[in-house]
Amino acid sequence: MKIQMKRSLLIVAGVAIGLSLLLVRSGHTAAAETKFEISFPASLNGEPITGRMFVMISKNNRVEPRLQAGSYQASVPFYGVDVNALKPGENAVIDSSTLGYQVDSLSQLPAGEYYVQALLNVYTQVHRKDGHKIWVHWDQWEGQQWNRSPGNLVSEVQRVRLDPSAGFNIKLSLMKKLPPIEAPPDTEWVKRVKIQSKMLSEFWGRPVYLGATLLLPKGFDQNPNQKYPAIYIQGHFGLNAPFGFTTQQAPPETDAQRKTRLARSAREPGPEFSKAWMSDDFPRMVAVTFQHPTPYYDDSYAVNSANNGPYGDALTQELIPYLEEKFRLVAKPEARVLTGGSTGGWESLALQVLHPKFFNGVWSLYPDPVDFRSYQMSNVYEDDNAFEVPNGDWSKMVRPLSRNADGQVTLTMREMSRLEAVLGSNNRSGQQIAAWDAAYGPVGKDGYPRPIWDRLTGKIDKEVALYMRDNGYDLRYNLEKNWAKIGNDLVGKIHVYCGDMDNYYLNLAVYQLEDFLKVADNPKAEAVFEYGRPMKPHGWQPFTNAELVRMMAARINKTASGLVVMK
Repeated sequence: MKIQMKRSLLIVAGVAIGLSLLLVRSGHTAAAETKFEISFPASLNGEPITGRMFVMISKNNRVEPRLQAGSYQASVPFYGVDVNALKPGENAVIDSSTLGYQVDSLSQLPAGEYYVQALLNVYTQVHRKDGHKIWVHWDQWEGQQWNRSPGNLVSEVQRVRLDPSAGFNIKLSLMKKLPPIEAPPDTEWVKRVKIQSKMLSEFWGRPVYLGATLLLPKGFDQNPNQKYPAIYIQGHFGLNAPFGFTTQQAPPETDAQRKTRLARSAREPGPEFSKAWMSDDFPRMVAVTFQHPTPYYDDSYAVNSANNGPYGDALTQELIPYLEEKFRLVAKPEARVLTGGSTGGWESLALQVLHPKFFNGVWSLYPDPVDFRSYQMSNVYEDDNAFEVPNGDWSKMVRPLSRNADGQVTLTMREMSRLEAVLGSNNRSGQQIAAWDAAYGPVGKDGYPRPIWDRLTGKIDKEVALYMRDNGYDLRYNLEKNWAKIGNDLVGKIHVYCGDMDNYYLNLAVYQLEDFLKVADNPKAEAVFEYGRPMKPHGWQPFTNAELVRMMAARINKTASGLVVMK
């Protein structure tokens, strides 16, 4: 019996050795432990924190690794994981199973010397008016910049050797909080305001603020009885002056610099615009940019939203009336005009379309998708997947997101979506797709924006797409459906400009918008469309900002009864 047992043991051992050799030969060895353990001391923060923990890994230390992470195309590898009520001294773990961007897993990092840093993006729990309790990053007037946001916790930069094949366990301690944002000081020409919105505060269950930066015309203080029309400029969060206005001297453009700029756009440098704005013969108007970040993006898209709240109403019924009273703006529709580029291009057009009687014209530049049949490169009503293009029975092509002006693809939709998945779960990435989901889409059962597509598979949710369309966010569909009602209030007000090689394929939706407006009848739209040809990229506009202001002034002088833009 003992002999039999020995024989059995020998057989088992032989099988085990054989399996081990087989696994080694096939490459399926047990992975070495690769992980980071991150904590924070009670001296820095005494209470548990819910948020998103990151580790950033860089080959250089020219700037902190946190500042090298998060961009679509130039990001260093980084990894993110949710933490729930993480206590002081307790470890958050980022290991080979943690989702990463640029390099999918820690186990795939090439062995070498690296600079590493950890950051905790701190969330706040909010009790919304719709009954949902959710955790979000509450903007600290930085414009949803997770790697710069005041109050977020960061570690010191540490130089380490990482070799996934040998394994590693790196401990990082979060030792400081990022400081508050300092707004630029007001000047004779530039003023800033910030007000609490009653509407938005009620929606979010906590104080919500709207801001504005105003560029005043020449003679504003010397003419206290004069009232002025307003240019409302839409776009991403920022505290600098409209149109790049500055009184600082700058080196003049070289011939080569001017040639390069004009090959892309006629838009002039800020100092050049400033000379025009301050000249004696320039139209006297007030230029305004808005600040309205949300928990999901640096900008609300200026519309009422199930996820963001009533931003469209707050801007038109709270902020604009406040500015009109405080800065002597003409409180009439004919004295309000709109412009903006990219995100701001969509916003400015949406404000005009959704509030047709409130504004007197829009000059929309290279807008975000204005027809959701071209949602970038996807038709979200018909396509099944945002990442892939069917190509016959067996093949699927990768769907691009961006290109250079020569047509070379620079980023895919799959890559962009993965970046957002790493940056935050539940649409808390603070990036583009999350922004659209929050602005246009329905609220999910968990209280967070329901995604238009799965960030890891690309599967499109057609119910979300139809919700977006039927609630007015597909601007072409909205105009076509409601033209009989709103057309008379939009005649001659719509001007759209886009390069025909827009880097994000935004020209495709603009073509579709034009297709409708050029055949719209009863009334005729009298809309203006102009395309940058040949091969003009994102950011193209055919006129300087000074010329744009003069065009707007001409529109006001032509259409506003008894109102003339003073010079």
